[in-house]
Order: sequence, then structure tokens, then C-alpha cells
Amino acid sequence: MPHDDSLPDCDRRKVLWMLGAVPLTTTLVGCSVGGNTEDREDREKSAEAPAPAPPAPAAFVHPGLLHTQADFDRMATKVKDGVSPWIGGWQAFLGTRLNDLTAWPAALPEIYRGNDGVHGENYTALFKDVGRAYVAAMHWKVTGDTRYADQAVRFMNAWSSTLTLIAGGTEAGLVAGIQGYQFANVGEIMRTYDGLKPADLLAFQSMMKKVFYRINHGFLTNHNGTPISHYWANWDLCNIASMIAIGVLCDDKEIFDEGVNYFKSGPGNGAIAQAVYYLHPGKMGQWQETGRDQGHNTLGIALVGPICEMAWNQGIDLYGLDDNRVLAGAEYVAKANLIESGTSFYTVPYVPYHNRDVQQNVFATGTQGMWRPCWALIFNHYVNRKGLAAPYSEKFMLQMQPEGGVGNYGWTSGGFDQLGFGTLAFTRDPIPAGAPPSGLTATLVAGRVELSWWGSAYATGYAVKRSDSAAGPFLAVATLPTDPLTWTDSPPSAGTWYYVVSATTSSGTVLTSDSVAIATGTVPIAALSFDEGAGSTAADSTGLGNAATLAAGAQWGTGRNGGGALSLDGKGGHASLPADILVGASDFTISTWVYCNALSPWARVFDFGSGPGRYLMLAHRKGTGQLRFAITVDGSYGEQGFDSPAALPIGRWVHLAVTLSGRTATVYVDGLAVAVNTDMTMTPAQVGPMPNNWLGRSQYVSDPGFNGRVDDFRIWRSALDATAVAALAAA
Repeated sequence: MPHDDSLPDCDRRKVLWMLGAVPLTTTLVGCSVGGNTEDREDREKSAEAPAPAPPAPAAFVHPGLLHTQADFDRMATKVKDGVSPWIGGWQAFLGTRLNDLTAWPAALPEIYRGNDGVHGENYTALFKDVGRAYVAAMHWKVTGDTRYADQAVRFMNAWSSTLTLIAGGTEAGLVAGIQGYQFANVGEIMRTYDGLKPADLLAFQSMMKKVFYRINHGFLTNHNGTPISHYWANWDLCNIASMIAIGVLCDDKEIFDEGVNYFKSGPGNGAIAQAVYYLHPGKMGQWQETGRDQGHNTLGIALVGPICEMAWNQGIDLYGLDDNRVLAGAEYVAKANLIESGTSFYTVPYVPYHNRDVQQNVFATGTQGMWRPCWALIFNHYVNRKGLAAPYSEKFMLQMQPEGGVGNYGWTSGGFDQLGFGTLAFTRDPIPAGAPPSGLTATLVAGRVELSWWGSAYATGYAVKRSDSAAGPFLAVATLPTDPLTWTDSPPSAGTWYYVVSATTSSGTVLTSDSVAIATGTVPIAALSFDEGAGSTAADSTGLGNAATLAAGAQWGTGRNGGGALSLDGKGGHASLPADILVGASDFTISTWVYCNALSPWARVFDFGSGPGRYLMLAHRKGTGQLRFAITVDGSYGEQGFDSPAALPIGRWVHLAVTLSGRTATVYVDGLAVAVNTDMTMTPAQVGPMPNNWLGRSQYVSDPGFNGRVDDFRIWRSALDATAVAALAAA
């Protein structure tokens, strides 16, 4: 993980202050602190419905982090009855070196991780004691033996009465995150024990807030003063996990919500859209650290699972966020680290990852195949709660079963990055029947229809079916195995096509997905002539309702053929199109006429996105003068695109068009291709939700507005060819 040991002294002291390594009163001298009908009847009528998320409670459920009371009841019953695989998991639990009643706390007032130039590292004392306390707490809950409860309380009290500081280098944030969420889980379990005095619980809660949460919050709010993409996903994820856990432990909804909301939509790499950096066909989600090494890549799954489970037990479904994006990431990481045959690993697709610090153009094989006890949690949620297929998570889980846990994988920090013991703690009875295939998407890629879907838990194969009517009949166009969960179709003609996917089980049952529709061909989805001349709405002549709204001083002007145009003053005037007009698209075309009064660096002709981290844009002039087109999911550092050879002319109407067909993007000026990139992996679908779809305005607030006029603005969810673009420019 990145180190900031090269920071100047002033910046170092600010980092230490933000991490709590110096008191809040320390003076920082010289520093500023700033639906289809066919096949529907074939669905299995007797199938038990997959588990919905529990309803969000009015108050927190206790115990309600990684384990609820129902979980402990299940563990105790299965172990007592000697049921496999729980009994194997219990034996693995008993075999951990941390399961030791003679162990005594080694609490310290100050914990250091990383190099601050003064103190040596001593954080192993904390992570070992947290591990011992967790094992003792679990032992008590499964067996009822209060000797272990008393031991867990002893460790809690020793640290809450002693620890005042976590510091060192920037790695102090890792201790506050990883050991923060783990220790909070100990407290959450033990709060149900009569032998834990109320005053002792309060003292423990106070330590978790003052020592751990303060660092969690400080890190996620400013990342030690670095650019937002500097830190790897795991730094954010461990601090998110700690926030969620401390929020529940302390009955503090504000802290809980802070962690949950950051995971949902925060700007850093731990937010789910950045952590699962890229979605490949077949619901395979490339993890953000894939180009770094597989030890850190697998750690991401070991952190994201607890985040989702702790939220689930409080009624928040983060597992299902963005079409099960967590599962997409888990399946990708699991497959990438499993042996397919002999000594050869499965291959996974990979796209380059760029941020402000790194350019990772190939899959990283370092520590490939690393075992982390994290797969039972992922598998049992998605398969035995939800009825989905998770074949690679399942393979990894079975390979590790019975799953050990904290401390079992060595006394180094890697052995304490996760709690584990998932065979015992997270195994659930098999769901009676799988859910139908779900999450079916259809995207036009290089003119063909690319389909992806989530599989059914007990499917033995799939059939892709197509119709030219929403009501069917649907006829099979492909019969497929259980992997991969994707198919690319070439419909016989242009038009609107409807698809379903059916899963067949070993019993002969057929489970069918909902249908999805996709339009092929070259019909625009938005066409704005700007001929209104009054009011604040520019009508969409396609009839699809994609009108634009004039805002912030945008005016009506004269168009290129005597009609109307959108007139923008370069001072903030712009037009706004409906949210998500291109969401989920791969191929697209955007075409317009522009008249530039002046060329201001980075002024946008259009910019569609969700902010300065995720967008697709066309700037009529970049800083060095050329036209610039780009798509990114990681701000300016991660842009894919190209520049034209020259800037646009001023004082005349110019026709512009941008097309993306598969991996080939082209920019046309006056009907002629002026720039091409044949290795584009970024698409509107990868950008995700796009609430800000603007003409004349940038996602970056510091960029100038467009100064000139815009006429005949059109959008297609398909790529026009060069002949069609030339015809538009000649019209």
C-alpha cells in the first residue's frame, strides 16, 4: 500500500494530527490546516423465495454486526448435533493458537504502525489481542462457557483503560480500520454478557470512538491531504468497515450512515463503483487492485464481505447494490486466484488501470492463489440466501473448508487482516431451489447485442431466447453451459428485440428471467433543434421525452440555417438533458453543430457524468489547443480518449460528431474523421449513473463555460458509420 514517508515535515505533521498521532491542541507551526409470458409458467412454483434484506429497524439490532443471535443459535445447534460442515469449522476454530484461556492482555497506551521517524512499530500487540478477544467471545457464544466470556471482557477492559493513541506513519489508518472493525465486533458480541458491567461497556465504546473512529473519519474525509485516487481501495474499505461497526456498537446512527453512504457513493476508491473498477461481460467485476498483486486483491473481498454483512444485519442491502456489484468483484477475484488445471490458474479478462500514481497495463500475478478466509461469507449470502450462482466463490470456499480464521495464517499482519472462521459462522442450510436468472442486460457493442446475466444456484445450463415482440413467442438462439454468463447475438434485422434467459436444473425445472429490450439500427434517442425561441425548454423531436432545459443564463440565438440555436455566454449558461440518457450504453453517437465565439481551455461542448471522477466529455480546446474527447471512471488521470490535430475554427459553424463502436472511438469535424482510438475499453456503461448531462458545462467547477452557439444536437445509442456522419455534416 502507498507510503507517504517522503512528505515534507509540515505535511507530515498535518498527517499525524489528522491520524491522532499528535494531540488536537498541538500547534502546527508554519502549517495551514485546512415482462414476458412464455416460460413464466415454467418457473418452479415450490421454490422458496430468496431472502429479502431484513427491514431497516427503528433502532439498531443487537448483537447485529457480523453475527446475530440467530447466527449464534445456528452455530451452537449444528456443533452440538455434530453436523457437517459446521463441526469441521468448530474443530478448526478450536485448533487456532488464539484459543487459549491462559493468554493475558498486552495492552499498551500507544500503538504505532509505520515509520514516523521516532517510534518503533508495536501494533502486533493490538492485533493479536483483538484476535484472542474475538475467539474468546465466539467460544462463549457457541458453548456458553463463561470462562471465555470473562476472558473476552478482560481483554476489552485492559485496552479501553489503557489505549489512548494509534499513530506512526500513514499506516496507522490501516490499524484503525482493520482492528477497529474487528474490536467493535468483540464489543458487540460481549454486550449481551451479564458479566460486562455497563460502565465497562461505556468505556469500551468511548475508546472505539475517540481512538479508532476519529482516525476513520479523518482518513475518509481528506485522505491525508492526497488526491482522491492516491490510496488503494482497501484503505477506504477497512475504515468504512470500522465506521459501520462502531456506529452499531455505539448506537450512533450518524457514524453508521457515514460508513454506509461512503460505500455507496463516496469519492474514494473504497466506494463500490471504484472498488469494482470495471465490469466485464458475464458479470465479472475487475477489482481495483488487480494490477497490483493478488494478496491485496483478495484482501478487498475479505473487507467488503464484512461491510455488507454488518449492514445487512441492520436492514441495509449493500450486497445487492448496483446489480450485485460486490458479487461481480468476488467472482472475478476468486476465479483469478484458483487453479484450473495442474499449476495453471484460470484466466480472467483485464483492462488497464490508471490513476494519479500508477499505470497498470497487465494483470498482476504476484501472490496469485493466496488463501484468505473470506469466501464462505460471500457464497452463503448470494447462494443460500439469494439463490444466485457463485461458482468461483464456491470453489474457493470448498477448497478452504473447514475455514480457519484470525491468526491461523501466520503471526504476520496478513494473518490478522480478517476474522474468518466462515465455515462455522456463515454456513447456511442449502436453499431449496435457485432463483431465476436475473440482472439480464443487453448492450449494443460493435453493432451486436451483448447479453449478461446472473445465474441460478442449481442451474445445469442456460438457453438464450429472442423475440421481436414483448409478448413472445421467444425462440432459443443459444444453448449454453453454466459459465460464462454472457452471449453475443446478431439479430436478423434492425429493430427492437426482446430477450430472456432460461435456466434448466438437474430435475428438469426451467426458471426464466424477466425480459430485456434493445433497439438496434440507427434511430436517434434525442434530437434537439433549439427552434423554440422562448421559454426554457428545448423539445426533443424523437418523441422519447429527452428534452433539454436551459439554465444559468442560457439564451436563444440564431441557428446555422436561420432557425434557432442554443446561445451560451461562457459564464455558466448551459443546457441540461435528462439524467442517465446514455446509462448502460456501449456504442453511441453524439452529433451537433457548434459556433465558437472564443476558445477557452477545457470549455465543454458536452459533458455527461456524475462529477469530476466519472464522465464522458468533448472539450473544444484543451490546454495545448487541440479538441479533446475522453471517457473516465477515475478523473483526469484515468481518461481514455484522444486529441484532434488542431483546435476548432472560430467564427463559423462547425459540425462535430463522436462515435464509439466496440473499442473504436472516432471524432469527426465537418464530416471528416480527425482522430481515432482503437483501444477504448471505457464506455458510458462503465461510467455508471450519469445525473449531470450538460451542454456547455463541465463536471469540473473551475472549468470555463462554452462561449458560442449549439444547434441540431442529436444522440444515438448506436455508432453511425463515416458515410452517415458525412451526410449529417452535408445536410
